[in-house]
Amino acid sequence: MSTEGRILGIGPTDNTSDQRTPRERLRLIPAAARESFVPVVPARFRASPHEWDMTRTAPDRPRAQGVPIEVTGTVRTQSGAPVRHALLEVWSANHFGRYRHIEDQSGLELDDNHLGMGRVFTDADGAYRFWAISPGAYLARPDIGRWRPKHIHLSVSGGASRLITQMYFPDEPNNAADPMAILMGDAFSRNVGKPRDVGGADVDEAYDFDIVVGGRNATFFE
Repeated sequence: MSTEGRILGIGPTDNTSDQRTPRERLRLIPAAARESFVPVVPARFRASPHEWDMTRTAPDRPRAQGVPIEVTGTVRTQSGAPVRHALLEVWSANHFGRYRHIEDQSGLELDDNHLGMGRVFTDADGAYRFWAISPGAYLARPDIGRWRPKHIHLSVSGGASRLITQMYFPDEPNNAADPMAILMGDAFSRNVGKPRDVGGADVDEAYDFDIVVGGRNATFFE
């Protein structure tokens, strides 16, 4: 089935995912042209030690409202090789379903102890860990009554590449109607965190979320 057919089948939506989907294969810039580019040294590969804990705005601040969770997983290639020392940028809505962003005009409650942004690096085995507040669902399109289920955004940067995906939560009532989930079809389960025991972590819930870059079993990327 074509991409256009799948999109037409999901009903009213803002079509932003469709607009971001390439229609043709990417083309490499010729080497002769690349040599004229001004070298760029990315400044993003730095993170403060506390940025993995998104349940607080700073180590000495109180926790944000809501359920604290731990997310752990690995970033690997389709062959299973670990993606080492990749930067993961994480962001999510707060307990009430609101982002701390100027474009979020939902009117939902803000939490002074929640920024909803964090950064971590994968280790030599491609593993990562962060804490967050379990986000709330929110009404993304009031005009058509479309809700977005609770989810966490993750950006994976390594070398010159950056991919963005989302971790969904199991058994959420809005999962089935989410346009992104419908586009994924049977692959949606790859983007759902797997609940596990919290162990000794100071959180109420814990999830495993393994990210696969490339191949038939890849995590769904925007």
